[in-house]
Amino acid sequence: MNLRRIFAIAYKEALQVWRDPRSLAIALLMPLMQMVLLGYGISLDIKHVPLCLYDQENSQTSRSIVQDFTASGWFKTAAILNSNRAVRAAMDDGTCIGALVIPVNFSRILAQTGHAQVQAVFDGTDANTTNIATGYAQGVIAQITASFARRWDAQHGVSPPTVGSINLESRVWFNEGLDSRNFIIPGVVAVILALVGAQLTSLTVAREWERGTMEQLISTPVTSAELMIGKLSPYFLIGLIDAAFCLCATAFWFQVPFRGSLFPLILTTSLFAIVIMCIGYLISVRIRSQLGASQIALMLTMLPTTMLSGYTFPIDQMPPAIRAVSLLVYARYYVTILRDVFLKGSSIIDMGGPILALTLYAVVVIWLAARAFHKRLD
Repeated sequence: MNLRRIFAIAYKEALQVWRDPRSLAIALLMPLMQMVLLGYGISLDIKHVPLCLYDQENSQTSRSIVQDFTASGWFKTAAILNSNRAVRAAMDDGTCIGALVIPVNFSRILAQTGHAQVQAVFDGTDANTTNIATGYAQGVIAQITASFARRWDAQHGVSPPTVGSINLESRVWFNEGLDSRNFIIPGVVAVILALVGAQLTSLTVAREWERGTMEQLISTPVTSAELMIGKLSPYFLIGLIDAAFCLCATAFWFQVPFRGSLFPLILTTSLFAIVIMCIGYLISVRIRSQLGASQIALMLTMLPTTMLSGYTFPIDQMPPAIRAVSLLVYARYYVTILRDVFLKGSSIIDMGGPILALTLYAVVVIWLAARAFHKRLD
């Protein structure tokens, strides 16, 4: 293996990237755009749900319930209504996706019996939002109920029974605030690296075929391994630069807690970049059209990374057959490693399984990529 020939190929490829506006846009602008769009655009948290209020009693107690709903931060008052028909109209025209209805004599019934009901109506068109908003409403009502129970006991001298009672004290580790951003943003790094790396490297050899320079390249003494290393080296460096930007944005811009160490993060990011680059190179060797190679690279990297890596959908909730398929998705292991490093502060030993799987994946794709190119025109 001749280092001088590898450097010459790498220098030629770097010049090609520098002179190609499309490659520069993919390498420099796409990570920034994707980080902003995916980082801010994707969230499983629902805040400030527009809620219409129909307070039929309009007493001090009913108004305090309304204030508790809006003070929670989960709901905001979209409209104050005065009839059931107005509630239906407001939900039909999209003014609100839920309505809180407090009945007449609510305070009197509550004071006499210690039990009363309020009604929360939600638009079920968006099932996910409705389920989350319903859970929020139940949480607010639970807090109000607990507060009222304490006041009731103090006023009536009734203490709750202690024999046979069980209290649940729940704790959340690693993502104490249950902020979905901390769960999603590390996965965004994997999506961006997969997209950028595959899009860039899928054009390397296909570009030579389209521009008619493959004959000159084949006539040189460069070997297949030297060609692969030389062509992928600039993109590997670009990938590491993009990864550094995305990881810094994750920790400092989006404030995702970083509890691990840099060494396993750098090691696994390099492995993931190698896997992506070799897959893109394989596509570029097999598909001699830049457009076709780009589309195939998009299909083989973007879709598995977003759908089957656990980035947005939990793998353990998938059917067994799909979970088995996800074992072949390299991004699954990198997403797991990113979350473990950022949120759990796991060591290399703790992440031994995903790191080993990613390493084996890298060895296989390197071997396939090295054998893919043959110095002939057929």
